Amino acid sequence: MGARKAKHGWPLTIFFTIVSLLYIYPIMLVFINSFKKKAYISKYPFKIPTGNMFVGLENYIRGIEQTGLVEAFGWSIFITVLSVAAIILCCSMCAWYISRVHTKVTKAIYILCLFAMIVPFQMEMYTLSKIANMLHMGNPWGIIIIYLGFGAGLSVFMFTGFMKSIPLEIEEAAMIDGCTPLQTFFRVVMPIAKPTCITVVILQAMWIWNDYLLPSLVLDQRKYKTIPMAVQYLKGGYGSVDMGAMMGTLVLAIVPIIIFYLFCQRYIIEGVVAGAVKG
Repeated sequence: MGARKAKHGWPLTIFFTIVSLLYIYPIMLVFINSFKKKAYISKYPFKIPTGNMFVGLENYIRGIEQTGLVEAFGWSIFITVLSVAAIILCCSMCAWYISRVHTKVTKAIYILCLFAMIVPFQMEMYTLSKIANMLHMGNPWGIIIIYLGFGAGLSVFMFTGFMKSIPLEIEEAAMIDGCTPLQTFFRVVMPIAKPTCITVVILQAMWIWNDYLLPSLVLDQRKYKTIPMAVQYLKGGYGSVDMGAMMGTLVLAIVPIIIFYLFCQRYIIEGVVAGAVKG
C-alpha cells in the first residue's frame, strides 16, 4: 500500500518541481544578465556571462548612481515598515472588537472590509489620487494611511477568523487577574495570534515593497521615490533602456524581500490555517 502511494506521488512531485523551476527561471535570468554588458543582454539573453560579456559589478554601480537607489531604498523601508506596523496594530484591534462585540455596527464594519477585498483598484485610483492631492497626502506619511486602508480588508478578514478561535475563558481569566482590556489584548491575545500576525506581515510587506502604481499616483516624485519608481528612471527617451543597469537594480530590489520571505515563509501556512478555523 505504501509503495503504491509512493509510486503515484512521483508524478506530482515532478510536476511541482517543474512548475517551481519555471517560476524561478525569470529571476535567475535577471541575475545572470545583471553581469553582462548592455550589448550582449539583448543579443544573448540566455547565455552565461563569460569573457567579454562579463562586467562584474559595473551594472550594479551604474544602476545605484543613476537611480538614487540608496535614497529610494530608505524610503521603501520607511513606508513598508510603518505601513505594515499600522496594518497589524489597527486591523488586529478591529478584528478583536468585531469577534467579541456582536452588533449591527460590527457586522457592517466586517462586511465593508470584505467588500474592500473585491473592489478593483482601477475603479478608485483616479478618485484616490484626486483626494490625496486635495488633502496634501503626497508624502510618505500620507501614503502610509492609504496603505492602511487598502490592507485592512484582507488583514481584518484573517485576524477575525483567528480571534473567533481564541477561547473567551483565557481573556476572562486575564481580566479576573486585573488586566484592563488593552492589557488583555497586548499580553494575551496578540501573543496567541503570532502566526496570523507574521502571515499578514509577509503578505502586506511583499505587496507594499513591490508596489509601483500607488506610489506613482500619490507621492510627489520630485521629493520621494520608492525602489520600483527608481527603476523606471532608467528608461530614457524614445523607449531606450539601460538594460545592464536595470538588471542590476532589479536584483538589488528583489533580494531584500526574498530574504525576508525565506526567513518567515514557514509561518505562512500555519497562519493561514489558523485564520481559517472560524469565519
